[in-house]
Parts: sequence; structure tokens; C-alpha cells
Amino acid sequence: MTIRPPDYVLKSEEQYDKPFDPEVAGRLYLFIHPLRWKVLLSLAYMGVAIAANVAGPTFVKLAIDEGMEVGDRDRLLYWVGFYFLSSLAHWLFTYLRVMQMAVVGQTVIYTIRRDLFQHLQRLSIGFFNHYSVGRVITRVINDVEVVREFTTFGILALLRDIFTLLGIMIAMLGMNWRLSLVTFSVLPLMVIATIIFRNYARVYYRRVRSAISWVNSVLAENINAIRVVQAFSRQNTNYAFFSQNPNLYHFQTGLDAAKVAAIYFPVVDILGAIAISVVVTIGGQRLFGETISTGVLVAFILYIDRFFEPIRDLFKRIDSLQSTMAGGERILHLLDSEIEVQDLPDAIELKEMEGNVQYENVSFTFPDDPTTPILKHINLKVPSGATIAFVGKTGAGKTTIIKLLSRFHDPTIGAVKIDGYDLRQLTQSSLRSHLGIVLQDPFLFNGSVEENIRFGNLDANREQVIAAAQAVGAHGFISELKDGYDSNVAEGGVLLSVGQRQLISLARALLANPRILILDEATSSIDVQTEQLIQQALKVLFTGRTSFVIAHRLSTITHADSIVVLENGKVVEQGTHSQLMEQGGTYCQLYQTGFEE
Repeated sequence: MTIRPPDYVLKSEEQYDKPFDPEVAGRLYLFIHPLRWKVLLSLAYMGVAIAANVAGPTFVKLAIDEGMEVGDRDRLLYWVGFYFLSSLAHWLFTYLRVMQMAVVGQTVIYTIRRDLFQHLQRLSIGFFNHYSVGRVITRVINDVEVVREFTTFGILALLRDIFTLLGIMIAMLGMNWRLSLVTFSVLPLMVIATIIFRNYARVYYRRVRSAISWVNSVLAENINAIRVVQAFSRQNTNYAFFSQNPNLYHFQTGLDAAKVAAIYFPVVDILGAIAISVVVTIGGQRLFGETISTGVLVAFILYIDRFFEPIRDLFKRIDSLQSTMAGGERILHLLDSEIEVQDLPDAIELKEMEGNVQYENVSFTFPDDPTTPILKHINLKVPSGATIAFVGKTGAGKTTIIKLLSRFHDPTIGAVKIDGYDLRQLTQSSLRSHLGIVLQDPFLFNGSVEENIRFGNLDANREQVIAAAQAVGAHGFISELKDGYDSNVAEGGVLLSVGQRQLISLARALLANPRILILDEATSSIDVQTEQLIQQALKVLFTGRTSFVIAHRLSTITHADSIVVLENGKVVEQGTHSQLMEQGGTYCQLYQTGFEE
């Protein structure tokens, strides 16, 4: 059975499979530009190393011809000394070049990853709905590493190989042009072999990149969904899929690429051996006829060995260049990803907030599906300090209304206003600094309980953290943890129950002291006993704040100042719990079928 990655993986690789691109190279150079003096210094080191490397066989030739052949021990030791010094110089300046470029490469990878992380933090929520975590990780880890490898070893290596070849060719031609032409006669065969190799290598290396992207995507998806996997006992099924599809595909493509390389490089070695054989045969006959010296013949053999080494390396660097162009374009494509929600150039920093919220004729559709409206002509006024609850069936538009208030999206039509300001007039950071959000699936970061509660208010001290935890009823279970507030919760808070994570997220929201509080089905994952513990805490949270609540439980909305019933993106009813029950409409039906406890 032929294994094939998903189409989105293949397309993501094929669209970037192109040779040297001046535009991509120019933009990648901007990351190197601040380090250009280090690159130039490395270039100088490289020049000295090349000169020492090219001069080595010449010193051997002089040691043989002027020392060994004439029996002059002093001249022999003299030129052997120069050969040793040239080898030492080659090693020393190669070391200096590599160390200097290592600094350049590490700085470039640091800068690119820093910029990528910053850009990912600023990208709108909609971007992550279409760009898988695995692909993001591939860009930030694999592609950036490819760029670093080429920056550290590839850029100057290309120049080194070219200049080394030119230096060797000049030295060989100056020593004996006839033997030089004999040596160069195998170059057409090498060019043909290289063209064939590159055509195959390009295909197989592209498959390797696709395989890596597929492996990362499946791996990230399974790790993020590990609870669902285990809940449905899908471990063996997912293991079989991973082993027999992305992992096996990566194994096979890696072997195929290795086979191509295993054929090409021995071909180069064979051509080098042929060149040496021909030179030894012809040069040996001339040596007997005394038309060339022994030193010249030995020097030519050494030059031929050094001649084919940069050729082998050169074509590896060319392939590395192509991979860098592909990885670089993917990185730049991610950096160029449009930020859907952006601050205006003259956006206002909102220092103080009353908390008056207004939705004016708001409609919303997702950009990739403009024909399917999510919200339709929503008009709401929420005075400061009021609590408003949204209810409705799944897909009615409840969460989207909250996302518009948080400005994770902008309305397609109409405006959402706070204290008379259109949210688009405000900076996102100043707006969200006044918001406290508690989600249905609370996320905790790898760290201590205290660090997670302080996430929304880094200036808070231990006493304030404890006070917030006490207010939401979390202090009791936190105190029972092994290290109390210093206990590590692990990534995602997996060491805690869902209810405990939710209580910590409520404490986090309270400590941030927001003017507007948003609870997105925040109590749906909490058992009845735990919910009773936080009812008083919610009253504290709601006091003096404008609160928006999406809930599936009656207890969280019965005391709301206003309940908005949504259906197919429209407001169909609005009023208090008692008013809506008296009407006997949609809310009453929802209560009788879904809310009744």
C-alpha cells in the first residue's frame, strides 16, 4: 500500500519547492545584516585558510624536487616546515571561521525565533483555526534550524568551495597545464551525474520535508488530545496509525533520499579515482622520460584529492541552499501572515473604564465563509455593573458575541462600543487589561499555583493571591496540596481536577480586578458541590463589574439583570428569568428541556 500524506501537507511543501530566490535571500539577509562585520572577518579567516590549503601540495612538490631529489636535507626540512605551518594555519583559521560563523548562526536563529514567537502572539484567533499546531512547530523548529545550518556552515562554505576550486585549478595549470587538462576531462561526467542526482534528490528531499511536517502535525494533535484519546481507548489505534503512516512514511522517504546520496557520492569518488589513475599513468610515463619531476606528479595527486573534495561539498551546499530557500520562504510566509485584528495608527490607550457596553446593529461572518452569517443585526445595551447572560442552543452565536467584545474578531457590520468608544478605536492591550475571561476549558501553565493565579496581575503579592483564592473557594484544596501555593500544576494543569483548575482560573480573574468579567460556560465542568462553593464567589466577582455570562446551568443566570436568548445568530427574547418564564417562549422551552436541575 502506498503511503501518502494529506493533501494540505503536500501542497504546503510543493508550493515552496523552488530554487534560489533573490527576494527570499534578500529578506533572510536582513537577519544577518547587523552581523555583517563578523561575516567579513570570517571571510578573511577563510581566505587565509584557503591559501594555506592550496599551498600545501606546492610545498610537498618543492620538498621532493629541491630536497629529496638532490639530497639536500636542509631544503627538505625547510619546505616540510612550510608544509607543516600551512597545515597549522589552515586548521587555526578554519577554527576561527567556524567559531565566528557559529556566533552569526546562533544569533540569526535567536532573532528569527524571537520574531516568530512575537508574531504568533499577535496573530488573531482566526489564524489558529486554519494553521495546525504541528505546522507551526515545524516552521519554528525545523525550518529555522535549516536556516541556521546554512547560515553557520553554508554561506561561506559555498564561497570557500568555489575559491578553493579556482585556487587549485590555477596552481595545477601553473605547474603543468597538460596534466591539468587530463584531470579536468572528468568534469563533464561529473556535471551529468550531478544534474541527474539533483533531479532525483529534489523530489526525495521534498518528500522528507512533507514527512517531517506530517509527523509533527499528528504528534502535536495526539498530545493535545491525550485525554480524549485515553477516554475512548484509542491508544492502540492511534499508535498503529502513527507507526504505519507518518512515521513509516518518514522512514521510507529518509531511506530513499539516503539511497540517492549513496549512489551519487561514490560516483564522485570513482571519477576522482579515474582522474588519479590517468594522471599517474601519463605522469609516470613522462617521469620516466624526465619531462616532469617526481614532485610535480606527487603534487598533482594531492591536488586531485583536494580538487574533488570541494566539488562534493559544493553540491551538498547547493542542496542545502535549496532547502534554505524552501524553509526561509515558509518562515517568511508565517511572518507575513496577516493579523486580522490590528490597532489603528491613532488607537487610544484606555486608562479608565466604566464598563458600559453597546452592540449596535452587529453582524458577523467569518472571512473564509462570508455567505454564512454567525450573528445578524444584534442590538444590545448593557449598563455598567449589570450582569447579562446569553443562552441558546449550540451554534446560536453566544461565544461569538463574547469574542467580539474581547476583540478577538471585529464585526463585519456594525460596532461594539465600550463607554462610547468603538472597540476599533482602542488598543487591544488597553482593552483587554480591563477584561477578565474565564473559559469553559481552563488552561493552566506549567508552574506553581501562585504563578498561575498571578498570571493576570504580576504585581500581586502572596497575600493578595491567597485572598483571591479564598474569595472563590480555592484556598481549601490549595492548602491541602503537597507544597500549597508553590505546588507545580504541570502543563495544562493536568495534576489538578477540572473543577480545581476552574477555581484557580476564577481566582486569576478576580486578582486581575477587571471592569468587565466574562464567564464562557465557566461552571459547566464543575460538579454541583464545587459549584455551590463558588456561587458566593461569583457574587463577589459580579459586584461592581459589568458581567457577561454564557451558561448551561440555571444557577449561574437566574440572578442576571438580563437574559438574552439567541437563535440562529439573532436575539429572539430578552428579559429577566421570571419575565421570560412567564412568556412561555424559547427560554421557557430551553429551561424545561435543558436548564432544569
